[in-house]
Amino acid sequence: MKVSIIGAGYVGLVTGASLADLGHDVIIMDIDIARIEKLERGIIPIHESGLDRLLDKNSNRISFTTKMEEVVREADIHFICVWTPPQKDGSADLSSIRAVSRELGKNFAKLKIKTPIIVTKSTVPVGTGKIIRQIVRKEYKNDFSVVSNPEFLREGQAVADMMRPDRIVVGSNDAESAKIVASLYQDLRVPVIITDIATAEMIKYAANAFLATKISFINEVANVCDLVGADIEGVAQGIGMDKRIGKSFLKAGMGYGGSCFPKDVRALQQFSNNSGYDFKLLKSVIEVNEQQRQMIVEKLINNLSTLKNKNIFILGLAFKAHTDDIRESGAIDLINRIQKQGANVSAFDPLALLNAKKSLNDKVKFVAQAKEGATGMHAIVIATEWPEFKDLDWLEIKKQMTEPIIIDGRNLLDSAQMRGHGFIYEGVGRR
Repeated sequence: MKVSIIGAGYVGLVTGASLADLGHDVIIMDIDIARIEKLERGIIPIHESGLDRLLDKNSNRISFTTKMEEVVREADIHFICVWTPPQKDGSADLSSIRAVSRELGKNFAKLKIKTPIIVTKSTVPVGTGKIIRQIVRKEYKNDFSVVSNPEFLREGQAVADMMRPDRIVVGSNDAESAKIVASLYQDLRVPVIITDIATAEMIKYAANAFLATKISFINEVANVCDLVGADIEGVAQGIGMDKRIGKSFLKAGMGYGGSCFPKDVRALQQFSNNSGYDFKLLKSVIEVNEQQRQMIVEKLINNLSTLKNKNIFILGLAFKAHTDDIRESGAIDLINRIQKQGANVSAFDPLALLNAKKSLNDKVKFVAQAKEGATGMHAIVIATEWPEFKDLDWLEIKKQMTEPIIIDGRNLLDSAQMRGHGFIYEGVGRR
């Protein structure tokens, strides 16, 4: 089939490359001219493991454009993959969704397209399908369908998640269109859930909110462990072996971040409120997540008495390992907090330095290698769980530090080993 991808970000590029790998002809559109020019030259504007190889492998089936008219002329199914960032009140900003819908409608009418299918891949609140239909209908009077096909992609593992998903969710009030969209994935041979559009939209929010809840829950347990002398690593192992609970998302630390969990949890809370329901549990999930970053600050203060004029080295800036994405990064939030306390901050990340420089002030010193940042430090904070941080020469690092304090915000290091090296070591729930 011929499909279009509108939005050349994480979701759009991974979706487009994967659909091409499944044998479909794909045209990827974005209004960012510079981004499209880079893609046409084979330059991938984001870091996502395996994406470059997938795009290169299927280059004969993928084209790029900045023109909506070209998209509508060449494709029958149109995936909307634009960013839906949070607004001040936490609700999803649908301005890009609305703009795309309007342009699609205008071009459907102009080119006299027959029965096009619009698919939302972006995470959108329940009811967005209706909004899209209303906007398109103002411009285009013939038959068309709106389908929800939410993504369940983890940054750093998005290609693997797309090609080996747990399930495919397709929602539409038009059964035939739902079957057509589901057929795009038939070679994956995974369970397919076909439902109505509102249910499909809700599935995505409910999934992310539940996973965020698991993270906040294990962080709350870790905070109790700190007080009573239990070890959260053992607790997580013990409860995770219960099949009803599962092992995933039971890693205590600085809380969740990234482009999905924070905005989706807030959006679900907001549109629940707007619908007349007070989602109390999500309020607590959000509160706990924000609390975790402050607890790292308090651990630093407890060990240093004050942060004023103290030198703090932050290891990790991305919101998680294996990505250069700093959106809603706990590390960035932490740096802002400790700078307000008067600390001098140095930082390192294997991939996210360039992105972080755009978000942090010029008082932060960025170093090119992790081992370069320890000299004269009063404390080091592990803020992203990069595996290579485990393999640093910690004995040499200790010699360079003014005070041998490590606050492990991701419980990455071996606590007994670090204390054996002579460090004052604190994790989260690992006393």
